[in-house]
Amino acid sequence: MSTDFEKTPGWLDWCADPSRPAYRLPRGAVDAHCHVFGPGGEFPYAPERKYTPCDASKEQLFALRDHLGFSRNVVVQATCHGADNRAVVDALRASGGLARGVATLRPDVTDAEVRELHEAGVRGVRFNFVARLVDAAPKRDLLDVVEKIAPYGWHVVVYFEAADLADLRDFFLSIPVPLVVDHMGRPDTAKDPDGPDFETFLDFLRARPDIWCKVTCPERLTTSGPPALGGERAAYRDVVPFARRVVEEFPDRVLWGTDWPHPNLTDHMPDDGLLVDFVPHIAPTAELRHKLLVDNPMRLYWPDAD
Repeated sequence: MSTDFEKTPGWLDWCADPSRPAYRLPRGAVDAHCHVFGPGGEFPYAPERKYTPCDASKEQLFALRDHLGFSRNVVVQATCHGADNRAVVDALRASGGLARGVATLRPDVTDAEVRELHEAGVRGVRFNFVARLVDAAPKRDLLDVVEKIAPYGWHVVVYFEAADLADLRDFFLSIPVPLVVDHMGRPDTAKDPDGPDFETFLDFLRARPDIWCKVTCPERLTTSGPPALGGERAAYRDVVPFARRVVEEFPDRVLWGTDWPHPNLTDHMPDDGLLVDFVPHIAPTAELRHKLLVDNPMRLYWPDAD
């Protein structure tokens, strides 16, 4: 297999010199959603991928962790690697126990393979329903995967767009393990955060006490665009009321992460320090911020930690 990869035309590389956040993260904070890409020469990108990224190694991820002030990471399998989880496993094993993972699995995965992933630090599997990123998998195949991970206490991460929730809701609620929703279900932030569309999403979160939500990726969800040049520290204001509603109603079921290295952005690449400074705007009290950044991810990913 060739390991020579050419980035997707127009690909935006991650910010190589992020600012240091003005907001000081609480001790033990977890970046609960981030990725590694390759390096492609060591961990080739999947033949069926719909994009080819820049490389973004575990060493670069851990350097960002330390720069921003995080203590731990949750590394989510990137769609460009398909169901080949070797890059994630490599990062987990190199972390010294400071990273957990979310994998992508095929229905023919064996129990021995799941056990090996669990021992490496994987604690969840991701189901992606965003058509521009992956081809849809049959729901029966996904339920076969759930049967294999359930004995290990894993959860299912679901990534979808707001317009598709109505068609997916019953299937999601049939999954008999905890769910984690990526990026607030990608709401349309041009609409009213108190309006019926977002209320539909909140009703989904209310449907079961084991549905969690990542209040992440304001840079993807914003309709007002990137912050002005010069680093306005209260960027992505249009996303704040949506995320704050989730944090305040479900304080014990929310997670936050950088989404580094920010795949498939087309208009701007965020400053990761600025993203950290978004947190106090969506979690306005120290108690809420501690739950969001420390208590909740530790309970989900490191339940046996001291």
